[in-house]
Amino acid sequence: MKDASATMMQDSFVLSRNAFGRLVLTLPDGAEHVGVHPVRAFPIAAPQEGVSLIGHDGHELAWIEHLEALPADTRTLLQTELALREFVPEIRRLNAVSTFSTPSTWQLETDRGPTSLVLDAEEDIRRLADGALLITASNGVHFKVKSLAAIDRHSRKLLERFL
Repeated sequence: MKDASATMMQDSFVLSRNAFGRLVLTLPDGAEHVGVHPVRAFPIAAPQEGVSLIGHDGHELAWIEHLEALPADTRTLLQTELALREFVPEIRRLNAVSTFSTPSTWQLETDRGPTSLVLDAEEDIRRLADGALLITASNGVHFKVKSLAAIDRHSRKLLERFL
């Protein structure tokens, strides 16, 4: 069942991509806003709920309660744009750490390939729902462990030294 507020909001605007690849939001009054950016309100806890369409001036132009309530073509367009803007590699394996105190350099395997990160403090590891972890590297990049129980034993032992 579609959420009434999301359906009403979707009926009141049209979202498309122009020839330059930028998102164009057309409001009910015919006003076009070129270069809008979708921003999730809760990207980790509720990625399918609460998406704001932000104009080039930083002001919210439209609000979407639930992505599932959108027509398939609009939802696909938004999800594609969000994937381009959001960069949260998933840690698949922790190969080595330089030291068990911080700062520490970690050698990783992610869903985007091998990399390293510097962990400044143990507080930069946040526990999320369902055994997931969100790790913030010293350069501000976020890495995610989908489930502590799902990674290999060696990686889990290394991570547990920091938890």
